[in-house]
Amino acid sequence: MAHRPTVLFVCVHNAGRSQMAAGFLSALAGDRIEVRSAGSEPAEALNPAAVAAMAEVGIDIAQRTPAQLTEEAVGLSDVVVTMGCGDACPFFPGISYRDWVLPDPAGQPIEAVRPIRDHLRILVENLIAELVPTHTR
Repeated sequence: MAHRPTVLFVCVHNAGRSQMAAGFLSALAGDRIEVRSAGSEPAEALNPAAVAAMAEVGIDIAQRTPAQLTEEAVGLSDVVVTMGCGDACPFFPGISYRDWVLPDPAGQPIEAVRPIRDHLRILVENLIAELVPTHTR
């Protein structure tokens, strides 16, 4: 059986960008990739505009809760995608790190969150293509 890659999305509050990215990866990759998300300073709840923006594209993230970033979560990941968490993310040799520079949707109306969501979808689709390429004959 082939190795199933694990991706950890990290942002400060784990309430917007990282949750939207995790929602896309779960929906688009299915069980081909293990998906996690965490925050260096997790919020109490998800950003309502992020939840609404994802619902518009048929992905329900409303039941997710912000989680604390741990060294264990980083160490168990093949790919760590950071989105504005600065140096809060522990570094482990052998793990692939990516930094996706996107605006923070915190406090933004849904009109401002939609372009962030759409950009995340493209980035996630590219990540899936890299991690689990389709084989054609």
